Amino acid sequence: MQLTDQHRNYWRKNLRITAFLLSIWFIVTFVMAYFARELATINFFGWPFSFYMAAQGSLIVYVLIIGFYAIYMRKLDIEHGVDEGEEA
Repeated sequence: MQLTDQHRNYWRKNLRITAFLLSIWFIVTFVMAYFARELATINFFGWPFSFYMAAQGSLIVYVLIIGFYAIYMRKLDIEHGVDEGEEA
């Protein structure tokens, strides 16, 4: 199957947003854990910031990543004419 410019553009945008969101995931998951001792000096709602991120903050970020990806991909699918339409 030959890819058209529209298909290439769609996949380029898809890969770009996926790489961006995966970099956020990496930072929240690994970089925050690596700097946990330094982040513990910052108080956030009365708790050390590193504890808050481990307990709740990272989970909130993960849900926001999923929500943003779903909304963005829905918009991208409609823009490129590959949406599945309304579900019954």
